[in-house]
Amino acid sequence: MNLTRKAVIMNQEEMRRAILRISYEIIEANRGIADLVLVGIRKRGAPLAERVQKHLKEIEGVQVPLGVLDITLYRDDISAIGANPLVESTEIPVSIENKVVVLVDDVIFTGRTVRAALDAVMDYGRPRSIQLAVLLDRGHRELPIRADYVGRQVPTSLREIVKVCVQETDGSDEVTISEIGEE
Repeated sequence: MNLTRKAVIMNQEEMRRAILRISYEIIEANRGIADLVLVGIRKRGAPLAERVQKHLKEIEGVQVPLGVLDITLYRDDISAIGANPLVESTEIPVSIENKVVVLVDDVIFTGRTVRAALDAVMDYGRPRSIQLAVLLDRGHRELPIRADYVGRQVPTSLREIVKVCVQETDGSDEVTISEIGEE
């Protein structure tokens, strides 16, 4: 696939501010952080969830439980991934029964990743509610799913690729947009 990088749409400071704003919105919407459990969707949702957890602790003075969710086996396109998909561990260190689970991911696009995450979370118990926090909403939903907390809305075309880089896995913090070119 031939990609042409068009622009950096979020730099490190813009990402930091968006994550901080999402953290405040989570506190406000839930009237605090009691009964809250953060769950980051692998791969880049996990470090973003850690950052939200850090901000919540700085603001509220309490450590919110944090889990990491691998949705590989819940995907509706698993056969397209290959015969032996790489499945990483899911770690949810506390019961989610009657808790408010906040799923955290980098980008919401079609909604299929979130649908898979909802199925996966329900295998761990029945939360009181599930909320969704994403750094970026690029539109083009195929399922009736929306995020409760959004760092930034970025209208895109289907010929564009949005790439979120995080320091923890990519060595830098930025969000770029590229266009698929003709080969």
